[in-house]
Amino acid sequence: MRYRQAEAALALMRRAPVMPVLTVADVADALEQAAALIAGGLPVMEVTLSGRVALKTMVVLVKAFPEAIIGAGAIIETEQIDAAIDAGAAFLTSPGMTPRLIEAAVRSPLPFLPGASSASEAMALRERGFRALKFFPAEAAGGANYVASLAGPLPDLIFCPTGGVDMDKAKNYLALDNVACVGGSWMLAPAPGETRDFACVEKLAREAFGLARRH
Repeated sequence: MRYRQAEAALALMRRAPVMPVLTVADVADALEQAAALIAGGLPVMEVTLSGRVALKTMVVLVKAFPEAIIGAGAIIETEQIDAAIDAGAAFLTSPGMTPRLIEAAVRSPLPFLPGASSASEAMALRERGFRALKFFPAEAAGGANYVASLAGPLPDLIFCPTGGVDMDKAKNYLALDNVACVGGSWMLAPAPGETRDFACVEKLAREAFGLARRH
């Protein structure tokens, strides 16, 4: 089971070079953001569960955009896994892993991208059957040079660097053989109350979709 989940996680990472990370302000805003991202070629997105209306928003997004692959991010408690599954999440991600959360992730029926920020953390997750990992917080934890250094001792691990990644930094990560995609929010519109330009979101999503990858 873990092998099939690992393959599914890797497949969704390879759907597009960038996985947008949505921190939900309200349902209407999320609908606009998601529509622009999908139109721009980024159908795989993560909704962080840190907001009050995140789960409610995920239910709405999954129904509104059946062509998209919408996952739940920032999983830090085991109870959030069942809640995200009930909300219709297609995959799960976490910023890091604890022993208890790893056990729950192994049992999860959904593809799970666990977070790691060191070789030791990546090795511990590898021992449990994970091959597709988040590298978080990417820039603070060492950036593209650090991710590149992991390819030698851990050649079978593939990463999605997230945290402090923008368009220019994304290019550096995506040039690496052990990176399938990056996560980021630079293409999203500002918070409600500020200038809203969803045409710009779609434009930036198209530019992100056009980023070159080796694989």
